[in-house]
Amino acid sequence: MALFCSQSIGSCLTILCLVLVQCRSALILSMKKHHHSYHHHRTAPMFQTNQSNCALFAGTWVQDDDYPMYQSSECPLIIDPEFNCQMYGRPDTGYLKYRWRPLNCELPRFNGLEFLDKMRGKTVMFVGDSLGRNQWESLVCLIYSAAPQTQTQMVKGDPLSTFSFLDYGVTIQFYRAPYLVDIDMMQGKRVLRLEDISENSKAWRNADVLSFNTGHWWSHNGGLQGWDYMESGGKYYRDMDRLAALEKGMRTWANWVDSNIDTARTRVFFLSISPTHYNPNEWNGGATPTTTKNCYGETAPMTTSGVTYPDQMRVVDNVIRGMSNPASLLDITMLSELRKDGHPSIYSGDLSPQQRANPDHSADCSHWCLPGLPDTWNQLFYTALLY
Repeated sequence: MALFCSQSIGSCLTILCLVLVQCRSALILSMKKHHHSYHHHRTAPMFQTNQSNCALFAGTWVQDDDYPMYQSSECPLIIDPEFNCQMYGRPDTGYLKYRWRPLNCELPRFNGLEFLDKMRGKTVMFVGDSLGRNQWESLVCLIYSAAPQTQTQMVKGDPLSTFSFLDYGVTIQFYRAPYLVDIDMMQGKRVLRLEDISENSKAWRNADVLSFNTGHWWSHNGGLQGWDYMESGGKYYRDMDRLAALEKGMRTWANWVDSNIDTARTRVFFLSISPTHYNPNEWNGGATPTTTKNCYGETAPMTTSGVTYPDQMRVVDNVIRGMSNPASLLDITMLSELRKDGHPSIYSGDLSPQQRANPDHSADCSHWCLPGLPDTWNQLFYTALLY
């Protein structure tokens, strides 16, 4: 399937102006061109194929009754309860009927059989936090629903989970590493090693495609915080500026990629920061919310967002630009920001009946329903990987 770019001068100028207004991130290039001078460009993300340019991550959500691309019932053993909104009582389905339309092209629809054929004999690994797991389960469902008769094997574990399509030799994996860098136990305390990635990275070396993410865990406090101390330069800290810590961890990851990954053999992607929707002021213009304090009850996307590009993404973007062989950035942040309707909210298998009865305090406005938004992330991933 081809991507189509308008060729009229007026249309192209209009599109160019719209794209340049958006102050976000790195250049996404085709498989053939993705290494060329990436870190010297300061433009919005672009996708190049067949001599056409497409701003993949700038566009609008449009209603489409041909969506979703699969039903949760088609992969019941794959989707974790916390993402399986339809199984756990979500009453509306309109949020499933949207597709992403970039400004000046049409995305190819995800084709699971094509993915299996082109990736025959290869391993795709997602590395990161539960948003990476969200994306991993989405990709498995997208492929499996297109080839339900093929032999498969699934092993869910921690930190590594694997789903294999045996007839094609295709393996889709998720490796849990919410900070990417290592965490060690020392005298009963969890130490986040900002400059050490040697333990986690042992599992990544043989993948043909790597897709990384991190972000949410760097800002957690209290009981959600995943460490007791941070270690940097041989010194131990009870805390430090979280953006500075993220930058140190990201630079450790970037140096590992530059030093250990043969980019002629392995494609490397980075999924940008996935937004949360706990503050209705982000989408109701500051008016007092009448029914909720978060994403609970939201059933349609925003048409525009007043939210600025997150500070965490500026860190991620700067680190990727400084790499010798920059990862391809899947810049899903702002298109996902529009999808306040896409979260599990109270329709999560991880919540008790008592928690579901108290959405103001229990709604999950961080992860995403499956089917749902991560399917679009994978449609973009599929496009950048194969086209």
